[in-house]
Amino acid sequence: MNKETARNKTELIMALEQLEREKNIKRDDVFKTITDALVSALRKYFGKTTQIAATIDPDTGEMCGYLVKRVVKEVFTPEIEITLADAAKYEPSAKLDEEVNIPVDIQDFSRIAAQTAKQVLIQKIREIEKVKLFDEFKPREGEIVTGLVHHIAGRDIFVDLGKTEAILPYSEQIRREHYAMNQRVRAIIHRVDKENKGLQIVLSRASVGFLKALFEAEVPEIAEKVVEITDVVRDPGFRSKVVVKSNSSKVDPVGACVGIRGSRIRVIMSELSNEKIDLIPYTEEPLHMLAKSFSPAAVLSVKVLDKASKKALIVVPDDQLAIAIGREGQNIRLVSRLTGWELEVKSEGQKVEEAKKTNDIALQDLLKVDGIGAKVADNLLKLGMGDIRKLAGFSAEDLCALEGIGEKTAQKIIAGAKKFLEENPDYGKPAAAAAPNGPDTGEVQENDSKETKGE
Repeated sequence: MNKETARNKTELIMALEQLEREKNIKRDDVFKTITDALVSALRKYFGKTTQIAATIDPDTGEMCGYLVKRVVKEVFTPEIEITLADAAKYEPSAKLDEEVNIPVDIQDFSRIAAQTAKQVLIQKIREIEKVKLFDEFKPREGEIVTGLVHHIAGRDIFVDLGKTEAILPYSEQIRREHYAMNQRVRAIIHRVDKENKGLQIVLSRASVGFLKALFEAEVPEIAEKVVEITDVVRDPGFRSKVVVKSNSSKVDPVGACVGIRGSRIRVIMSELSNEKIDLIPYTEEPLHMLAKSFSPAAVLSVKVLDKASKKALIVVPDDQLAIAIGREGQNIRLVSRLTGWELEVKSEGQKVEEAKKTNDIALQDLLKVDGIGAKVADNLLKLGMGDIRKLAGFSAEDLCALEGIGEKTAQKIIAGAKKFLEENPDYGKPAAAAAPNGPDTGEVQENDSKETKGE
């Protein structure tokens, strides 16, 4: 071995030692990769049926290749057999039925083997790097990171995180934001996936997780679990509703999130392109929760229309109707997503107008009943007794208890009510049956619906 070859071999060993230290690739594994590549190159030359072995010196890196043949009395297959006399030229101690290694010149083949091994090692290093990065970033899902825009492909943004590159897909961007090369981007690690082409780190600025992570970073009470975020819905970049709950009677959850003069909430809103954030104190009462969720709109009352299918009517002051519904229905849509209720919103004026119409209809029906004049009809409506079907089921004694109705009048009203129902069999549908001014069932009055919000 000349000095140049020896020096190259030493450099190979040093390179392998560096790989072992930095990439945790064992030297023995590299040796096996190189010898396998050498065997493959030799077999292509000598034939597929030939038995071949290869070795590499762990100290010098010198490679050797051999044809492996069995010692026999008479040779029938020269590729794998050799006579005892010929075998003795390579191994003087050779015996019948034993194998001997016959050295071959590998100078041309070693270069091919080295090149093949290099490609295998490059691939192996990439796989190791991918596993290493996956193991590092997978546990960091949900963590906020900062990077620079490296390049833009279509609507997707690729962000340089230092050790690797991540993608901020269009679906996870805030719609009103635009990005430029080398622009600073702050986002949450939304998902870490292993793919055939490599590792993919997906970032998000539009997810609920990013908003929660910002609150945890800016509000110490949330990081310390004193205040808890129980639910969030978002229309990224426009409006969010965040339900907060305090685990301490001494801490106001909304106040903690807002901060002194709104200092904390302003930082979060600024990071989200001035997305409005409504902070809603948690309550276990679903109807109260419904009312509070309409923040920033004030709610006068909540009435359950159908408990089974979770439908409710929300009544708000006249000047709050547009706020309660929101631009293009955004606010009511977010409340519906947050609570799971199908909602209808009406102003107080609309509710009064509807009640007046219902009263007028009920009055006209009452006046058609024998025994009921204008004054009696008006009294019945005021007492919430505008349902003729119910009147037909009363006794004369029940009606006599009402002011201005005597026994004969009561009997006449009951008979007239029964006659009216016979002549009008469709009367009594749910919409008409409700007493217009009677007490609502399943209704909550909200007199203190004003909440602190990130406006």
